Amino acid sequence: MADKKTKGRQKIEMKKIESEDGRLITFSKRRSGIYKKASELVTLTGSEIAILVFSQSGKPFSFGHPSIEAVANRFVGLNQAANHNTHPLAEAHRQVRINELNQQHNELLRQLDEEKEREKVLKQMRRGKETQPRWWETSVDELNHQELLQMDATIDNLHKSFLAKLNEKTTAASSSMAPPMYFIFSF
Repeated sequence: MADKKTKGRQKIEMKKIESEDGRLITFSKRRSGIYKKASELVTLTGSEIAILVFSQSGKPFSFGHPSIEAVANRFVGLNQAANHNTHPLAEAHRQVRINELNQQHNELLRQLDEEKEREKVLKQMRRGKETQPRWWETSVDELNHQELLQMDATIDNLHKSFLAKLNEKTTAASSSMAPPMYFIFSF
């Protein structure tokens, strides 16, 4: 079985690591991770989202699409129209593009699933071949007449290939001022 290159998804222990300017590094990393996921959600679904986070020191951080104000106003009922700052044609184009990207994403996921299935089949086939004995490791007593003839022909071909390669290398070596060498093999 192939070794994993990563440890996969694991729970990360929250640690307070002070940087030089006193900020918590883990807060900063987790905040950017949340913003990234929110951005993906907006891209994939076209939704409106607002995130407001306060650090331990009380400093506010925000993320919003189309803006924090637009989402907050819509939330409290001041502005019911979605994407009030966006022209309808631009919004329609954006929605079409989101749908295209979602279709491409789904197609890629389907192809990935097919490749994973192919990998499983290949691994099963490889495991099946590994459990079968190699022809040269099989006891001659276990072979029938046809199998013995086939093994004899295979060994004969291997022997001829070996002699041809040996003669080729011997000829090459003798042409480079080495003394001639002759080999005679018989089985």
